[in-house]
Amino acid sequence: MSQLVEFLPVLVFFLVYQWTDMVTATMALMASMSLFCLMEWMVRRKLTRARLLALVLVLLFGSATVLTRNALFIQWKPTILQWILAVAFLGSHVVGGGKVLIRRLMENNVTLPDAIWIRLNLAWVVFFLLSGAMNLYVAWSFSEEIWVRFKLFGLMGLTIIFALLQGAYMIRHAQENKPGE
Repeated sequence: MSQLVEFLPVLVFFLVYQWTDMVTATMALMASMSLFCLMEWMVRRKLTRARLLALVLVLLFGSATVLTRNALFIQWKPTILQWILAVAFLGSHVVGGGKVLIRRLMENNVTLPDAIWIRLNLAWVVFFLLSGAMNLYVAWSFSEEIWVRFKLFGLMGLTIIFALLQGAYMIRHAQENKPGE
């Protein structure tokens, strides 16, 4: 359900934009994100901090877009979220009891050496910084329609590819770290 909550509001935004305009699509994004987060909370009785942050940013920047009828506010949202996540992942090297954020998120699923966790975490920092910058570049350099397509297919696609590459990297190093080998 977690991946659905991330993908469906963006898909709703994209589809509504295809038939209407940015303001209506933004209202649909705000409503669908709120609904899917509410559904997730009802099922799991919790929302991750990242999900809650995404919801707050959608509501904040979405409201600014709707009230001012200016698409730049909602176009900034992905960058702000990505850069906040980059700071959180980077900050986890300093705070967090010696465990970087990616390790705290994934260590129940895989055992890796500390150095690998640090590399994975730093890779996410770089990814979040670059994807935030790419979002701004596309928002400022191309049409609104191109940005909407980039938001769904570009950023979402890059995130999926990056996560798969990280998974492959984890598998490779988890196999090296098996007891008795």
